Amino acid sequence: MQTPQNGPYRPRKPSNPPVNLPPAVLIALCVLFAIFLFQEYVLGLRSSAVIWQNFGFIPARYTHALGDQGLAWLWSPFTYSLLHGGWTHIVFNSLWLAIFGAPVARRIGTLRFVIFWLVSAAASAFFFAFTDWGAPSVLIGASGVVSAYMGAACRFVFSAGGGFSPYAHRNPRMSISAVFADRTASAFVLFWLVGNFLIALGVGFAGIDASAVAWQAHIGGFLFGFLAFPLFDTQKARTLRF
Repeated sequence: MQTPQNGPYRPRKPSNPPVNLPPAVLIALCVLFAIFLFQEYVLGLRSSAVIWQNFGFIPARYTHALGDQGLAWLWSPFTYSLLHGGWTHIVFNSLWLAIFGAPVARRIGTLRFVIFWLVSAAASAFFFAFTDWGAPSVLIGASGVVSAYMGAACRFVFSAGGGFSPYAHRNPRMSISAVFADRTASAFVLFWLVGNFLIALGVGFAGIDASAVAWQAHIGGFLFGFLAFPLFDTQKARTLRF
């Protein structure tokens, strides 16, 4: 096809946005970095420590009468997931959030994504508290929530017989038995769980001190996402044949 003025017709290629992430994930990343940068460059270390103390999750709070203390016990199971202790901490969590949060957000929508964040944050925190009851340690970071999105994603991203794709959110949801019958999905789940159990034994990775990693929150979040995802899923499960 030709036009007299412009010569041969060449169809335009569809343009892809430079950052192809769902709005819910982009907003979450912006919130995390805004809080972190404010703490890092405005508040300073001393004020940040006060923030961590009041908005981080501390298991010891729940060994005392709740009426005899402030209200931090009420909001800290959620707010701790918005705080980070350094660049490595927030960058790693942000990368994993972008990878695993994106297909979950595309599948369940923004509102359910936010609700999933809140509930999985609490589930991760109290799993941490259960394994470290009464400890004065302060839990911060989105890694428990990210682990929950990871567990949720394992229920559908591998069901097409491969890894991630731009359309993985359309895949049928796999049953638990189907996940472990799939080589790729089961290998990923086992690799992730074994990695966190090694951290629990003191084995560090990529130069990260294992003692600084809240492996309990990782495992608690992953189990919550993996087991509870059908409660948030907007698509009905379909039977898979192998």
